[in-house]
Amino acid sequence: MELKKFKLIDNILGAVVLLIASFTYLSTIELTTSFWDCGEFIASSYKLEVGHPPGNPVFQLIARFFTLFTGPGQAAMMVNAMSAMCSAFTILFLFWTITHLGRRISEKSGNNLSLSGSIAIWGAGVVGALVYTFSDTFWFSAVEGEVYAMSSLFTAAVFWAMLKWEEEADKPHSNRWIILIAFLMGLSIGVHLLNLLAIPALVFIYYYKKYEVTAKRSFYVLLISGVILAAILYGIIPYLPKMASWVDLLFVNGMGMPFNSGAAVFMILLLAASFAGVWYTYKKQNYLWNTILLSFTMIVIGYSSFAVVIIRSSANTPTNENQPDNPFSLVRYLGREQYGSNPLIYGESFTSPYEIETTDYYAKVGDKYKKVEGPVKPVYKPGSKMFFPRMWSTMSNDHVTFYESYTEGRGKIIPGTDRKLPLFKDNLAFFFDFQVGYMYIRYFMWNFAGRQNDLHGTTPGDPLRGNWESGIGFLDKARLGDQSVGPDYIVNNRAKNHYYLLPLLLGIFGLLYQLGKDKQNWWVTMLLFILTGIAIVVYLNQPPYQVRERDYAYAGSFYAFAIWVGLGVMAIHDFLKRWVPERASAIAVSAACVLVPVQMAAENWDDHDRGNRYTARDLAYNYLNSTEENAILVTHGDNDTFPLWYIQEVEGVRTDVRIMNTSLLGTDWYIDQMQYRTYESDPVKFSIPRHEYLYGTNDVLQIVDRVNKPVPLKLVVDLISKPEAKIRAENGALYSFFAARQLTIPVDREAAIKNGIVSEADSSQILDTIQLDLPQGKNMLTKAEMMILDLLANYKWDRPIYFVAMGGDLQIGIRDYLEYNGFAYKFVPIKSKTTMITPGRVPADKMYDKLMNVYKWGNMNDPSINIDYQNLLTFNAVITARNIFTQTARALINEGKTQKAVEILDKMQVEVINENFPVNCTLLSSLNEQAVVDAIDIYLIAGEKEKAYKLADTFVQESFLGIDLFAKRLGGYYLSKTDVEKNLSYLVYLADVLKNRGENDKAGEIEKRVQETINRVQVL
Repeated sequence: MELKKFKLIDNILGAVVLLIASFTYLSTIELTTSFWDCGEFIASSYKLEVGHPPGNPVFQLIARFFTLFTGPGQAAMMVNAMSAMCSAFTILFLFWTITHLGRRISEKSGNNLSLSGSIAIWGAGVVGALVYTFSDTFWFSAVEGEVYAMSSLFTAAVFWAMLKWEEEADKPHSNRWIILIAFLMGLSIGVHLLNLLAIPALVFIYYYKKYEVTAKRSFYVLLISGVILAAILYGIIPYLPKMASWVDLLFVNGMGMPFNSGAAVFMILLLAASFAGVWYTYKKQNYLWNTILLSFTMIVIGYSSFAVVIIRSSANTPTNENQPDNPFSLVRYLGREQYGSNPLIYGESFTSPYEIETTDYYAKVGDKYKKVEGPVKPVYKPGSKMFFPRMWSTMSNDHVTFYESYTEGRGKIIPGTDRKLPLFKDNLAFFFDFQVGYMYIRYFMWNFAGRQNDLHGTTPGDPLRGNWESGIGFLDKARLGDQSVGPDYIVNNRAKNHYYLLPLLLGIFGLLYQLGKDKQNWWVTMLLFILTGIAIVVYLNQPPYQVRERDYAYAGSFYAFAIWVGLGVMAIHDFLKRWVPERASAIAVSAACVLVPVQMAAENWDDHDRGNRYTARDLAYNYLNSTEENAILVTHGDNDTFPLWYIQEVEGVRTDVRIMNTSLLGTDWYIDQMQYRTYESDPVKFSIPRHEYLYGTNDVLQIVDRVNKPVPLKLVVDLISKPEAKIRAENGALYSFFAARQLTIPVDREAAIKNGIVSEADSSQILDTIQLDLPQGKNMLTKAEMMILDLLANYKWDRPIYFVAMGGDLQIGIRDYLEYNGFAYKFVPIKSKTTMITPGRVPADKMYDKLMNVYKWGNMNDPSINIDYQNLLTFNAVITARNIFTQTARALINEGKTQKAVEILDKMQVEVINENFPVNCTLLSSLNEQAVVDAIDIYLIAGEKEKAYKLADTFVQESFLGIDLFAKRLGGYYLSKTDVEKNLSYLVYLADVLKNRGENDKAGEIEKRVQETINRVQVL
C-alpha cells in the first residue's frame, strides 16, 4: 500500500476515534461544578481570577474563551466540555502515535505496508486509543473542569509532534516541529508541570534519529535529557521570576518607580536579547545554536502567560490566592511555599530532631519593598538525615503510627538523642509497599485489570475499599475474600468494573513485541512510562492517609502503557499469521481485540456518567441559604469552600455572604482580602495590625494563662500587638502570646435582635456576656484561630456569623453558643449544649421552611444518576443529609408540631433515597445510621407505625447484609471485625428504641436475630 493512501485511511480512522471519544466524554460530562478543585478552577477561569499555587493561566484563558458562548448558568458545563474535547484530542494523538510506532515496527521487520499489515496497524491504533478512552482514570478527568485533561493533551501533542519531526527529520525546515514543541512546553507550564516529564523521551527520539547508538552515548544522552528537564523545572521556571524580582527591587527601591516596572523592563530585555541571539545565529548559519535559542525563546513566550497572574492579581479580584501581584510574591506563588516541601534524595525522617531557624523575605510595604520576618524553617541535626527518605511526615500522629508499623521499633540511634533513624530496609519496605504498590500499581491495575469499587482506600491490606479486581473469581477471592453477598454500595458498587486482565495482557504482549521488533522506540515508550509513573511516585514522596485517591497524577504513565496495549494487537497478529492467512488474521485479531475496549465501555459507563447530577452545586446553594443577609460563613476545607466560590462568582448566588476559609485564614494575603468589600458583602473587621499576621509572623501563638480567670477577649487580643507584652526567646527575638484561657465577649442585646441574630421570642435567653473556654490540653493557637478570636473580640452583633461543621478544626470554645441551622451553625448569645448528635438549639419553623421550600438536593433522589463515593461520603457522613431532616423533625415534635414533623420525615424519604444513600453505610458513616434510628423513633412518637416499621425493616436488612459481608474470613481474619460490631450495636440500639416506644414484638425479633448472628459469626 502506498504511504499516501495509508495516511489517508489513518486520518479517517483517527477522525472516527476522535468522534467516539468526543461523543463519550460530551455525553457524560458533569453539567455543573464538581467537588474538589473544580469549583475553584471554573470560578477563577470565568472571571480570570487567581487560583491556588502554582497557577494555571493557560487553562484559565482557554476555559474563559469557552464560557464566552453561554451565560453564567452554563459556564461550568462549557469548561467541562473543554476538558472533554481536550481529552478527545488526546485520544486522537494517541491513535496516531500508535499507528506511527506500529509502522516503524513494520518497516524494521522488512515488511512493506501490505494491506494485512496496515489493517493490523490500524487495529492496534483503534484498540489502544479506545482502551485509553474508556480507562477509569482518564475518563474521570475528561468530564470535569480540572487541569489534568488539558495537561494530557499537551503531553500527547508534544510526543506526537516529536514523532512527526522524526518522520520529516531529513527534510528542510523539519526543526519547525521542535520549535512548536518548545512553545507547547512553555504553554504547558501554565496548565500543569507534568507535561515536562516527556522531555527525556523526546530527547531520545532525537538521538536515535540523528546519531549512531552506543551504550556510552545513550548514558550521556540520558544525562543531557535530565539536564534539560532540570534546566526548565529548576532554572527557567523559578529563576526568570527571581531575576525579574531583583530588577524590580532596583527600579522600585532605587529609582522610585512603580511596582512591576522593573519586571516589565526585564522581560522586554530578555526577549530582545533572545531575538537578537536568534537573528545573530541565523546570520552566522549556526544551525544548532539557532534552534536552541529559538526553543528557549518559545518556552519563555509560552511561560510569559503567567503575566496574566500578576495583572489580574493587581486588580484585586475576589479570588486572589497568595496575591502574586509583584515578582517577589510570584516567586513564592510558583514555589508553592504555603504547602511546604517533601524531602527527595537526601533528607529527614519522621524521627529526625531539628532546631528552628528564622527566615526573611521581601514584601510590599507602602510604596517600597522591605525585608520582613518570614516563617521559621526546621534545621535538622547532624546524623538525623538519610538517603532516599520515604518516611518523613510528622504532619499527623496517624502518619507516625503508620510509619512505626514498618519500623516496629527498629532503627539506628541518632547521635545525641534517644530517637532512631529508620533502617534503610524499612524505608524501602514502605516505599515499595505503600508508595509504589498501593499508590501506583493499584491505580495501574484499576485501568488495565479492573476495579473493586470507588470507596476511598487508605491502607494496604484493606480488602473492602478501592482495590483492583479482575472479575476472575478464584483470583479475586484469594486476594479479597468472598464478597459476593453484602450491601449494594459495596458488592454492587457502580465502579465495580471487571476487565478480566485483558487490557493488561494486551499491554504485556505489546511491550514484549516492541522490545523484540523495535528496541529504540521501546526505550522511548518505556522512558515515557517510567517518568510519568514511578518517577512521579518518587518525586511526590506521599505520606499515608491521603484525603483522596491520587490516580490522576499518573495518567501519563497509563497513556504510555496504552501504546503497548495497541501494539499487542500487532503481536497477536504476527503470531497467528504463521497458521492463518494474513488478511484474515489481521481482520479477526483486530475485530476480537476491539471487544476489549467495548467491554471496558460497558463496564465503566455507569460510574463515569455524571449527567443530570447537581449535588456539588446544590450543596453550595444550601450552605449559602442556611445563612441570613450579609452573613459571615466560616468554612474549612476544599469541598465546603470551592463549590461556594463557584456559585457566588459564576452564578451570582448570595454574593452578600462572606466566605471565610480557616485553611486560608492563616495567610496574610487572605486576611487582607477579608477586609475588602466584595460584591454585596461588607468587609470583615479585624483589629490585629498587618505586621502581626504577615507571612511567617504568629503562625502559631503560645497560650500562657497569666490570670487564670475570665478576661475580656478584646483585652487579650489587643495584647498581641503590644511590644511590652511579648515573650523574649533564647535567640533574642520577641514573640507574641495569648494571655488567657477564659475569655469573655459582651453581648449587645438590642443589636442582636435588630440584626436578626436572635429572634424577639428568644430574647429572654440572651446572655449579657459570653464566656469561651479554651481547652486545657491546648497549648497553641493557630493563626486562623487567632483571627477568628480577633473577629469575635470586635464583634458588634451587627451581622450573623455561621460556622460549618460546628467550627470544624477550630478549638476555641464556641460550640456551646452554636444554633443549628441545617448546613451551618449560627453563633448566638444563648448557651446550649451542642454535639454532632444533639444540637442544642434548633429553630424548628425556620428549618421546616428551608427543608420544604428552600434547599435543593441536586437530583440525588433519581436512582439513575451516578452517586459516586464522594457524593456518598458527603451526604452520608460529612453533611449527613438525613440528620438535617431528623434534627428538624425532633425539634418540631418537641414543640408539639407532629404533622410538620411527619412531613419533614416524608420529605427525607423522598429526597434521600436508599438506592443512592443506603440507610446503613457503616464503612463511611455513623451519624447517618443514628439519624435513621431517630427517624424511626419520631415516626413512632407521631403514631406513624407503618412508616416506622417500613424504614426499620430496610435498616435491619441492610445491617444484616453488612454483617454477612464483614464477618467473612480472609487469611483467618474477618474482612472487618469493627464494622460487624458497629452493625450489631446499631441493631441493639434500634431494638432499645422500639422497646421504649412499646414495640416489644418488633424489638424481640431484632434481638433474636442479633443473638443468632453473634452465635454464628462468633465475633464477640
